[in-house]
Amino acid sequence: MKVILKEDVKNLGRKGDTVEVAEGYARNFLLPRGLVIEASAGAMRSLEQAKKAERAKEDRVLREAQTLRDKLHEKTVTVRARVGEGGKLFGSVTAKDVADALSVLAGKPIDKKSVEIKDAIKTLGTHSVTVHLGHQVGAAVNVYVVEA
Repeated sequence: MKVILKEDVKNLGRKGDTVEVAEGYARNFLLPRGLVIEASAGAMRSLEQAKKAERAKEDRVLREAQTLRDKLHEKTVTVRARVGEGGKLFGSVTAKDVADALSVLAGKPIDKKSVEIKDAIKTLGTHSVTVHLGHQVGAAVNVYVVEA
């Protein structure tokens, strides 16, 4: 029996795949649990339309990420921090601080989880960080830390 998977099924396939399974397996296990639908002509057409819409959405999201990368790449953002003796910061500049500064520059919210700081920023000056924008798109950004 030919069926279309509605969800990922272990040892069978991923969501949207069309697979051939034993009729008993489909009727007694997969169909009652709502994991598959029978592969009729109408179901195949709707599957193709759904895949086409998903590809269009992925392309749009990728273009947005690339546009944002072009806007942020090699830019410098300024972060103000409290400073003690010898130019050392009280604490450090966090990913949230950098994300907030980048959000102002980008004009849209940047998640703090997408900011990667290699070494903790505990001194004044310029430091390099990486911002992951999704779909393996990233941007190198300079963070200029100044005294508040």
